[in-house]
Amino acid sequence: MNTRPFLLHALSPLHAGTGHTPDIIDLPTARMKATGIPFLPGSSIKGVLRDARRTIDREKTEAVFGPSDDPAAHAGALVVGDARLLALPVRSFRGTFAWVTSPLLLTLAKRDLEEASLTIPSIDGRGARLAQGTVCVHNERLYLEDLDLAATVAAEATAWAQRLAPLAFPGDDIFTKRFAIVDDDTMAFLWETATQVDARVRLDERTRTVAPGALWLEESLPPETLLIGLLAADRSRRRNVTMTPDEVLGFALSGEEVHQLGGKATTGRGRCRIVPFSKNGVDHATP
Repeated sequence: MNTRPFLLHALSPLHAGTGHTPDIIDLPTARMKATGIPFLPGSSIKGVLRDARRTIDREKTEAVFGPSDDPAAHAGALVVGDARLLALPVRSFRGTFAWVTSPLLLTLAKRDLEEASLTIPSIDGRGARLAQGTVCVHNERLYLEDLDLAATVAAEATAWAQRLAPLAFPGDDIFTKRFAIVDDDTMAFLWETATQVDARVRLDERTRTVAPGALWLEESLPPETLLIGLLAADRSRRRNVTMTPDEVLGFALSGEEVHQLGGKATTGRGRCRIVPFSKNGVDHATP
């Protein structure tokens, strides 16, 4: 089975909902049970990719994503994994904001990328490692929201920033100088508190005022959030459709695309870029 990692870049707030909860936030974003890391379910991504290809080639779409008329006929050749948080945009005292990640998130990403040349920095206690040329440091400190972290420039952070920058922000590189790696405990605090929470209301059609009990809080991942996921493919099993695993991956996602993902699409949520990685460090061009 062949695999291909992909980067998902939120261009507007991304709400991957889990339904109502009795917590303070009525509609929270999806998080992994054991770690609390925000994610976007692979089923949402697969459905959007399938819908985008339905008019291109129906037979190949059925072979890659599975048959829609007779699900028992054969399995689809494509597996779409969940997209897991890679870097979260956080307000910074210098540089406006920083893309913040941690050794844990990078370790999980490295497992998907399978690139041994990328190394994970070690951060003892609270602190931050930044890429060469950063604009987010003031007097050797990184100030994120109300957090004050000792900051140093590190070769590991520079290498990661240079690997991700062509995908996260092609063209004018504003990514490398705003990329920061913080300790895992600080990152866990940020992915719980630095998300976007909006108060929403529903109006009474007759009075045009807020309907009784129709006030709720809705959580989203903020614009510029980066997530990483993995596509996996086997050969096609549909009769009269022969596709190798590489052809399946190429049909599913050959280059950068922009799609609407998650919920609340009519309020502008979920506009995202999806960009495939390559295994050799050279990324796929848009067809």
